[in-house]
Amino acid sequence: MSVERDSMVSSLKKIVIPILREKGFKGSFPHFRRIKENKIDLLTFQFDKYGGGFVIEVAVCPPDGVTHDWGKKVPSNKVTAHDLYNRLRLNGGEWFRYDAPSSDEGIFDILANGVLNCIPEAENYWEKI
Repeated sequence: MSVERDSMVSSLKKIVIPILREKGFKGSFPHFRRIKENKIDLLTFQFDKYGGGFVIEVAVCPPDGVTHDWGKKVPSNKVTAHDLYNRLRLNGGEWFRYDAPSSDEGIFDILANGVLNCIPEAENYWEKI
């Protein structure tokens, strides 16, 4: 991992993850799940393989997990947003970029706070499904 990605993950863990925990999410970075009686709300941070950015994907699955088309069963304590075809990319699908030429060291906390602004969008999605 790059120094920049490490800094971004650190800011997300400091600013965003405590809020997810307050909202009942469990899991470890980058995959989180909130198990409810009738469903599981999922949230995954996906980093750009070339560096410099990330997106957040959310999904919902049945309370017992999901079975892929090829028969592989993913249990409720292991399922991630990537296991579902139907998922929403938050922030209008836009990547959170920390590699912009004008970025300074404060960009990591700025982006993490921007993620907090996307939580209502995620909550609306989870409510509708």
